[in-house]
Amino acid sequence: MKKKIAILGASYLQKPLIQKAKNLNIETHVFAWEQGAIAKDIADFFYPISILDKERILEKCNKIGIDGITTIGTDIAMPTVNYVASTLGLIGNTLESTLISTDKYEMRKALSSKNIPCPKYAFYNTPSFINKENLNFPLIVKPTDRSGSRGVTKVNSIEQTNIAIIKALDNSINKRVIIEEFIQSDREFSVEFISFYGVHHPLAITDKVTTREPYFVEIEHHQPAAISLDTRKRIFALTKDVLNALGILHGASHTELYLLDNGDLRVVESAGRMGGDLIGSHMVQLSTGFDFLKATLDVALNQFDFNRYVNDPVHKYSGVYYIIPKPGRITSITDNSEKYHEIVYSKALMEIGDHFDHTIDGADKRAGIIVYSSDVPKPIKDPNEVLKIETL
Repeated sequence: MKKKIAILGASYLQKPLIQKAKNLNIETHVFAWEQGAIAKDIADFFYPISILDKERILEKCNKIGIDGITTIGTDIAMPTVNYVASTLGLIGNTLESTLISTDKYEMRKALSSKNIPCPKYAFYNTPSFINKENLNFPLIVKPTDRSGSRGVTKVNSIEQTNIAIIKALDNSINKRVIIEEFIQSDREFSVEFISFYGVHHPLAITDKVTTREPYFVEIEHHQPAAISLDTRKRIFALTKDVLNALGILHGASHTELYLLDNGDLRVVESAGRMGGDLIGSHMVQLSTGFDFLKATLDVALNQFDFNRYVNDPVHKYSGVYYIIPKPGRITSITDNSEKYHEIVYSKALMEIGDHFDHTIDGADKRAGIIVYSSDVPKPIKDPNEVLKIETL
């Protein structure tokens, strides 16, 4: 008899998970708003219900008799995932852990209480910052409950901070904002783990490239990170401490941190879900051979065994580029990916006639995306020649 899995979300982020489940002969029950649900057509069953409507999803999942529930690439679905799992006695993280790991302020408090190295911070829900906390500029202002650089701004004054608070509040679901001292470092990483009953397995460390200040939108990712073996070991050890501090016991996790010039590490945040931007859904398996999507499904279905995944590891390089053309109306899109043997995935995310604005945060549409797999690091010199998107 087929296992039944509930998956929250049907965007391009969740599409690989839905397809993987179908390939594994798992019956897929997908919940999402119909608008933008590009993966609904490949789902066995699709329900146009908001991923935030946990009561309706619980009711439906109970009638279906699901064997597990999960999502990838989005923080806002995690409270519903773990609420349904907890209520139905399925695999998931506790509601307390979910609250902490999906709210950057609660997360910062939990990490600081365990002496995890973090920046100094403060909480705000109104633009009333006067720096009574004596934070050192520059600062980073961001919503406590969003991912993908949404609503994030670097500021250098009290006036700029209050303007940034307004922007962050506009992007926040719960209207909560955290202000942190800016971490001075050019080396930013994300760390992917899979966990099952509190046993944490490290998978990969990703080099991250952003647009830098003031918005820090992610535009490139590369695996494995170009770091020493000692730094790799220290990052994995610190990440385990982070997961334990946040009570993340099950499933994929995505932790972000910085390496300082003096070799110290600083934790930015951690989420009890797979990294977005195709880091988890594509890059991990391309660079390591570990089937991260299958593992995520197996954990949710309470049938995960790490030893089944490590028999045939690979050691390659993989990466993601987002295509960021000049602002303007898109006049032509040319996909030259067939000319590059390293390219395994290429897709325009916008169409001719669409208007591409300045990219200021991860809520903005990127114009396109390409993924590579190679025996050498960073083989693509100009991603804009692979997927050429011209504007006027």
